[in-house]
Amino acid sequence: MGRVGVPSPGSLAEPWPQGQQITAPLGLHETTVRAEWVDYNSHLSEWAYLLVFGDGADAFFRFIGVNDAYRAAGFSLYTAETHLRHLREVKLGQRLMLTLQVLGYDAKRLHLLHEMCAAGGECVATAEQLLLHVDAGAGRVVPFPPELAARLRQIAGVHAALPVPAFVGAAIRPPDREAGRGP
Repeated sequence: MGRVGVPSPGSLAEPWPQGQQITAPLGLHETTVRAEWVDYNSHLSEWAYLLVFGDGADAFFRFIGVNDAYRAAGFSLYTAETHLRHLREVKLGQRLMLTLQVLGYDAKRLHLLHEMCAAGGECVATAEQLLLHVDAGAGRVVPFPPELAARLRQIAGVHAALPVPAFVGAAIRPPDREAGRGP
């Protein structure tokens, strides 16, 4: 079976040119909701939100230098955890713009926040991700190389001025057990 392709992995992403000013947040991906992404409720299906956020992450990867050549050398970023929040319905044909904020990083991990906005700027969904830098050949998590760590440091420094939303790091909690399990 062949590799699964994505429709538009990072439509606005180009490799980071030296000296380019970093925006806060980054805007590296836009897309339009396609018919095959719409479910039986006539809006963007749950899995399609993750697809679009994944395309946004791929755009960021290319921007910082995690591209085909980097992966061919045996290194990549793997998703360890994702937390999606579905805030508004998204319909067929709607234009979506994604922003990305680097919340933090260390020698081997990267914490990102994506926001998906509809035309007019209304936030319709968010995705928080924890990514690991891996040596795929060795099958283990390894430190970022110095040039990649320097890029992350520069972006994180600019993004440190952005507020961290209250929902970041939140977990899903079950309903109050003392109130019972149903109405």
